[in-house]
Amino acid sequence: MAADWVEISGGVTAPQGFQAAAVKAGLKPSGSLDLTLITSDVPAVAGGVFTTNIAKAACVTYNQRVLATGDPVRAIICNAGQANACTGAEGEADNLAVAAMVGQALGIPPQQVLVASTGVIGKRLELEKFARAMPELVKSLSPTGGDLAAQGILTTDLVAKSVALETVIEGKPVRIGGIAKGSGMIHPNMATMLAFVTCDAAVDPALWQNMTRKAADISFNQITVDGDTSTNDMLLTLANGQSGVSVIHEDTPAALVLQEMLHAACGKLAMAIARDGEGATKLIEVRVEGGETAQQARLIARTIAGSALVKSAAYGNDPNWGRIVAAAGRAGVDFDLNRLDVYLGPFHLMQAGKPLAFDRTAASDYLKTQDPVKIRLDLHQGFAVGVAWGCDLSYDYVRINAEYTT
Repeated sequence: MAADWVEISGGVTAPQGFQAAAVKAGLKPSGSLDLTLITSDVPAVAGGVFTTNIAKAACVTYNQRVLATGDPVRAIICNAGQANACTGAEGEADNLAVAAMVGQALGIPPQQVLVASTGVIGKRLELEKFARAMPELVKSLSPTGGDLAAQGILTTDLVAKSVALETVIEGKPVRIGGIAKGSGMIHPNMATMLAFVTCDAAVDPALWQNMTRKAADISFNQITVDGDTSTNDMLLTLANGQSGVSVIHEDTPAALVLQEMLHAACGKLAMAIARDGEGATKLIEVRVEGGETAQQARLIARTIAGSALVKSAAYGNDPNWGRIVAAAGRAGVDFDLNRLDVYLGPFHLMQAGKPLAFDRTAASDYLKTQDPVKIRLDLHQGFAVGVAWGCDLSYDYVRINAEYTT
């Protein structure tokens, strides 16, 4: 089905009926864009997937309550400066105040506003800065504001992450757009990342949430940079029906096409996050084939992608396949080592559990020159496939995180 969609420009404002803006509210010490607003012209169905960290930020628990009602949503406000995590009842009140502030400015109920925050844990929201910036933020809303929105949610990221895809369903164009941020504290369930996805199809609320969860499972929950999961992580998705196409029932041709396009959009954003890992010099893609179940294959793949030893070897251009096998073996999945095949790009390193002779210099050159670096395992135990993405581990990762708050 991938051939049925094409990549276009526009990010979160590519789908019909969405606008976005970003301004400098003074929340970041750098003085760059730090307050972003995404709106739907009409009430939209909302879906979400959130961090599994027990220490959840106020925005996460608030959004979970909003989505639990099943009521429509009109806006997402995101600040890139203060996490508002571990801030107690005061932080929860601050979060509610921001939702009310946005609701008043847009003329909508505050419960139709979702809130996202990212930044240093323990920092409360500077509400006076939000209030000062709100008129300009709302005035700047534009159906071409997707690029600015992608910039406005970044923290330690080096590049903006944006995607937009278009397909035809029932003779009408349908679009999905998205933006994301994430560079460090990245690990499955979910990573230190924010992702906002928009769609102009009309989708049944339960079906849209199910689609959102499925897309997260094979994309954002399959990336890892450093093994840390943060307090503010979330994927928020909005579907507003402005394309005139309705997707009501699961397993229909329309639903399958939309699910595939949502998978593709989230996958592109997830890979962009992994590639932009703090201090990273290359993307690592791990593909595990021949698994008994997709869940097992995905678990092995992301264990390898998250291995500090594998990541260090990739940075040092060392084709040390033993680290790959060791990581696979500790993933908690039972497999027959005597059937295992391991590949690094075009190089076959292990066959049926036994090492093969290979050109180590050429394999090292592959690690130096290829991006992404591709690692493939075949378990020969079934037909399931799992893919995960990570990055190499460089000296700069330690430097960036050692200096993060100082």
